[in-house]
Amino acid sequence: MTIDFSEMGRELRQEGNSRIALVCAEEMEALRSVLQAYKEGLAEPILIGAEEGIRDLAERESIALDGIEILDEADPQAAAHLGVHLVRTGQADAIMKGLVKTSLILKAVLNKETGIRSNKLLSHIAVFNIPQLGRSLMISDAALCIAPNLAEKRNIIQNAVEAMHLLGYERPKVACLCAVESVNPAMPATVDAAELVRLNRSGEIGGCDVGGPFALDNALFPEAAELKGLDGPVAGRSDILLMPNIEVGNALYKSLAFLQNLPVAGAIVGAKAPVIITSRADSQESKHRSIILSLYLAKKQKERV
Repeated sequence: MTIDFSEMGRELRQEGNSRIALVCAEEMEALRSVLQAYKEGLAEPILIGAEEGIRDLAERESIALDGIEILDEADPQAAAHLGVHLVRTGQADAIMKGLVKTSLILKAVLNKETGIRSNKLLSHIAVFNIPQLGRSLMISDAALCIAPNLAEKRNIIQNAVEAMHLLGYERPKVACLCAVESVNPAMPATVDAAELVRLNRSGEIGGCDVGGPFALDNALFPEAAELKGLDGPVAGRSDILLMPNIEVGNALYKSLAFLQNLPVAGAIVGAKAPVIITSRADSQESKHRSIILSLYLAKKQKERV
């Protein structure tokens, strides 16, 4: 299955009532991204930040702000809390990072009194459409969870699976990525993989099929799995790759994005609404897809409530 971002965009336009809060909007690429989404009818932006700075930037870059709501808040921490407040009170569907530290956004999201935390771990998902595979691939976690333990990996899987369900996957296939295909006590990721498979088979991790340990080739390609004598529903057919740590995830993410020049859609999930944290190095298409992904997940989450 290949995730169709154009179709998701059409669905969002038909609904026509999504709103996105851009925190510290004095950042050109983020500002361009939300205004592009606005022009395409995907969402109405709410720009939060120093109003004078936002207007100066827009004027320098010949960006029109006619009809765009701007909330004047120069302090980054206060701006982050304001963006989260808009989501918490239903005035926005997703929050996006502008010229502000990621830590400030996440601190506001996780605030026990005023945030939008849930009982879940926050984790990052990244969706690529891979031509060589003829399907989409979700990578998690490549940006937030540094060295997840077994319990955290379980939560990362559950967040990714829930997102895939919202994207139309009935029973996504999760591959636990390692360097080898057999359990080796000297390689903790393989031990975790075996336990996650057991939890899946016992029903403690539901809504998906979990397999592993797998190396990258036999997680993705059926012929590679066959050569190693690997079978089961996940072998060579994974929809989700569970990363053993952030270094592997980050390297794979950037290999696909920069060496293969593939656009990516990314979001932080696990809160009551998606959080869009894009890199300045991400392409404009990747930022655009991240907005579409986040707004679509938010829409589907609301429909489930």
